[in-house]
Amino acid sequence: MFKIILFASFVVCIVADPPDINEYHRRRNTLSRNELRLTVGGNMTLSDKESEVNNCIMQLKFQEIDYAFDHPRYYNFSQHYFKYKDTMRKRRLYQILKVMPKGALLHVHDMSLLGPDYLMNITYMQDLYVCLYKETVGFRFSSKTPNAPCKGKWQDISKVRSSVENVTKFDEELRKHFTLVVDDPDTVYGCITDTWTKFMDYFLTVDPLLTYRPVWEKYFYDALMKFREDNVLYVEFRSVLPSLYELDGTAFDPVVTAKAYRKVIRKFVKDYPDFIGAKLIYAPSRRVNRSVLSTYLQIAKDVKNDMPDIFAGFDLVGQEDLGEPLIEFAPQLLEASESLDYFFHAGETDWLGTLTDENLMDAILLGAKRIGHAYALAKHPLLLEEVIKNDIGLEINIISNAVLSLVRDVRNHPLSTFLSKGLPVVISSDDPGAWEAEPLTDDFYVAFVGAASRLADLRLLKQLALNSFTYSSLEDRQKIEALRRFKRNWDSFINNFKCPL
Repeated sequence: MFKIILFASFVVCIVADPPDINEYHRRRNTLSRNELRLTVGGNMTLSDKESEVNNCIMQLKFQEIDYAFDHPRYYNFSQHYFKYKDTMRKRRLYQILKVMPKGALLHVHDMSLLGPDYLMNITYMQDLYVCLYKETVGFRFSSKTPNAPCKGKWQDISKVRSSVENVTKFDEELRKHFTLVVDDPDTVYGCITDTWTKFMDYFLTVDPLLTYRPVWEKYFYDALMKFREDNVLYVEFRSVLPSLYELDGTAFDPVVTAKAYRKVIRKFVKDYPDFIGAKLIYAPSRRVNRSVLSTYLQIAKDVKNDMPDIFAGFDLVGQEDLGEPLIEFAPQLLEASESLDYFFHAGETDWLGTLTDENLMDAILLGAKRIGHAYALAKHPLLLEEVIKNDIGLEINIISNAVLSLVRDVRNHPLSTFLSKGLPVVISSDDPGAWEAEPLTDDFYVAFVGAASRLADLRLLKQLALNSFTYSSLEDRQKIEALRRFKRNWDSFINNFKCPL
């Protein structure tokens, strides 16, 4: 019997067809083609002219990536963003993305829209007092010496400048309080706690400088101008709705702050009718109790009732690991979900199985329209399925995640996974002013060259821009108009494109 089995096996080996290398390549090409179709933009068809533009863009992209592959020590995106942000803007591919229409910006915070040079100009305004104490600095606009806490003493900043020996050095030191950018970020920001401590100090410093009402209105108008110049058509910004104040010390409630926003938005759209507009997401601190949250939710409802044209929804912000998890507020948030749309920060963490990580679950169950960051989402297969099933937009802020110590080499950012799975990704910038980034171009460039596949092309860029309108809070008719304007701008970009090669 044993001999018969051996003979049968021998016969099978003789008559079986040998492996076919052509069939192997056919199957391999099919796998590769089908995988590419799954990616964001993978099923998009380019016009002949778009294909010409794409050929140029991909040559430039291949040059950058292939050089880095052969010379990994010079690969920008394995370093800290502060190390390469200035040199990347000299790249020809970056210059193309700078003029490319990028759609809408859906995740950005109002206190960090513009950079330190803009803030330094504010310090040259009249009626500004400064409080200098050791390494801290405070500001307050006032018609007289401010009646506000100050560990040192309040001084007219113009008199302080006139009294110092070296104004240039004084301004250089002052500017450091308006930015997170440093020469040696790996030493200064050794861990996430170090980064967030400086980040929170930044907001404490700029708050009284920006919330003087005339400054606030001009600042927001100038920010919209900066977005428009970066080829952004529409913005949804998050705000804690800080209390604005006047020179005499009069302070206003949050609804007045929202009205100031509406006033500026209307004026800007009137001045620049090609710009679609902006909407507010009320986003106060998550480090509160249930009683304070009830107050927040009522403010959100009041703003929505009074200004439905500019109100988008509600969020809770701050360092997620230190704030209260969403489950703590689930009863209140679930009840309020009948009248408010949610755009929750969730999963902005490296930790798995923590309450911070589980904010993703609660954001989904509470019906969030979009999720801010969603950094930890790739670790949750069932939650990924829920995001797809419920078509929840993912606001990805890749530079923010790198700067705020979640990831060093952006090739390891979960955006790579999100793009490969064709998830509803929207590229945003979070706090570009705080790290001296452009409103959206920097994030598009880092995402396209640093995180996306080497083969990802113009179809990805176009789809990301289209996604930003699809997952915006614009009404259906507004989305149609927004897409019409985007198409006009996109066609102009394509038809007037000149390859720099």
